[in-house]
Amino acid sequence: MNPTGDEIAKSVLETYDSLAQKYKPVKSNADFFQWVPLSGIVAVRAGHQKPECLSLGTGMKCLPIDQVAQAKGSVLHDWHAEIVAIRAFNHYLLQECLELALSPEKPSPIIQRRESHEMTKSHGFQPFSIREDVQLHMYSSEAPCGDASMELLMEAQVDATPWPVAKLHPATKKLPNLLRGRESFAELGIVRRKPGADLTTLSKSCSDKLALKQCTSLLSSYTSLLVNPGNAYLHSLVLPETQYVAKACDRSFGPSGRMKAVNDHGWSGGYAFHPFDVRTTRHEFVYSRRSKPATSKELRTSNIAAAVNPYLQEALILGRLQGRKKLDPKGASAISSKRMWNLTIQVLAALGTPRLLQTISQSSNVRILKDSTAFEDRQKVKDDVRAVALKAWMRNDGGDFVIEPD
Repeated sequence: MNPTGDEIAKSVLETYDSLAQKYKPVKSNADFFQWVPLSGIVAVRAGHQKPECLSLGTGMKCLPIDQVAQAKGSVLHDWHAEIVAIRAFNHYLLQECLELALSPEKPSPIIQRRESHEMTKSHGFQPFSIREDVQLHMYSSEAPCGDASMELLMEAQVDATPWPVAKLHPATKKLPNLLRGRESFAELGIVRRKPGADLTTLSKSCSDKLALKQCTSLLSSYTSLLVNPGNAYLHSLVLPETQYVAKACDRSFGPSGRMKAVNDHGWSGGYAFHPFDVRTTRHEFVYSRRSKPATSKELRTSNIAAAVNPYLQEALILGRLQGRKKLDPKGASAISSKRMWNLTIQVLAALGTPRLLQTISQSSNVRILKDSTAFEDRQKVKDDVRAVALKAWMRNDGGDFVIEPD
């Protein structure tokens, strides 16, 4: 199982091409061409020649800090393509868990039930795991924002003057070293906030989030209740040749770069540092900014994001379903935190796990739940990585919510 970068990219690109136009940017015309980043999670199974795209996401925005408290789990905090793809992958895993819980006789191509002797000792659960004959890979049409793209950003500037450090929102004043976008772009190997000239956010860059995923796995908090992280790590990240800078990727993700401090760390619960390879592809995404035709005058960003997996196709705007009003509870995406927690509860109920269900129901909000013993192994990993490798990481708090049935 050693797919090429082209094979991985092609799996995602072909899946995207099959989507209806409503999930894509406006078609180009003489006045403008809209572009958007694309990412996808791909599975390669032993004995199967063709990689399979399990999820994909498009998007390039995030929620300003002053709107996080209003989100209440129903609005995505971050809908950059990489993050949407990972959330859609977790949604796929939860759906597969539910299918196996309801119909044990129907095997899943990706996950399997664990034997009792394999169960995580710390809290005695995680009844599922990703099959040992499955490898996970990721394709992205753009270099991840943040540290892995700094050289590309500097090279692309007509005016190489870094952005001045923005006036900080009150919530960020305690951590002035958490830079955004082009601020002090000569500073390399550091944690950065999402880029955006006029956006105050505490959402960390995709480079930082992917670096952390090398230790916590692709699993989100809710999925980690059900699936063991042991085989849930990326084997490779595939980027277009035009978006790959070896020293930037080595610095951002590699064991000799800023992650060197966790090389020898050992954690319980199946967690470990699994650095992924970075591979390249000659394929370019049809809606990348490099695909702008000469006949279009202006390059514009698309405000449409898409979340796709075998169970799901959604068009999103501003972190919620397209066409829904800002605070409409029915506007919550299937990959929003609130709906993903509700899906997790469905799986737990199907499995017959009263103890965990009671733990969730007794938690007054998600933050208290995440600080409970059910997540202590995962939280230990995050704390350690942020302390020694991804320093100056600040929680994007304020979006706590009570888990309630749909």
